[in-house]
Amino acid sequence: MELRKEIEIEYYDKKAKDWLRQNKDRRRTVDFEGFEPEKLESFRFLYKILKENCRDKIILDYGCGNGIHSIPLAKMGAKKVIGIDLSEKSLEIARERAEREELEEKVEFISMDCEKMDFQDNSFDIVFDGGTFSSLDLQKAYPELFRILKPEGLLIGIETFGHNPVTNLKRRVNRLVGKRTSWATEHIFRMEDLEKAKNYFNKIEVYYFHLISWLAFPFLNLPGGKLLLKSLEFIDKILLKLPFLRKSAFKVVFVFSQPKK
Repeated sequence: MELRKEIEIEYYDKKAKDWLRQNKDRRRTVDFEGFEPEKLESFRFLYKILKENCRDKIILDYGCGNGIHSIPLAKMGAKKVIGIDLSEKSLEIARERAEREELEEKVEFISMDCEKMDFQDNSFDIVFDGGTFSSLDLQKAYPELFRILKPEGLLIGIETFGHNPVTNLKRRVNRLVGKRTSWATEHIFRMEDLEKAKNYFNKIEVYYFHLISWLAFPFLNLPGGKLLLKSLEFIDKILLKLPFLRKSAFKVVFVFSQPKK
């Protein structure tokens, strides 16, 4: 196994152990960063798209981590959800979540390399990416994603965007204090990665979020934090109507469709 993958596994195994230690109430629906995704406009929009498309579908949660999105996908009406990841400690949390929600028959978690999957061609109706791309080599990942999707399949996801100099600086600081790996810091999703997707999909839809509202993230659990977030997200909606500002968004939600089969 490549060293970069071993480092990513070690990093996320440690994050999973820390999460278990800090979250005695295992029912908390927080990710490894400590926030609930649906507090953010970007994730609410993402979940709306998923709800509209996933009923009775076979879905791959691509780089599922601790299963924070896998369980909601199953509850949205998916026929089957399969989550894959290489962090065994993260998968332990995911399996525990599925068991607690009595969804073991509907949700399955497998240790598997996202860049070299064991699935047959045309296996999935939808592949969901909840922010895994920065941990991967997309030159290897894109062909695999294309291969396992059905001809009418969808790749739906959310990624941190890598063009804002302020948030990029914050990521480099996080790397120095051990909150990010070097690979993930240097491989944040960018415009050129959207362009690469056009080699595999005929239709690319992209939606931009959190131009300034990311400034509220550290204050979400403080009095007035949610109001601050909503206020800044409202301003974002106005600012992001201007095409030249979209490149500096913090998050992008995307739907890739019509695979070039």
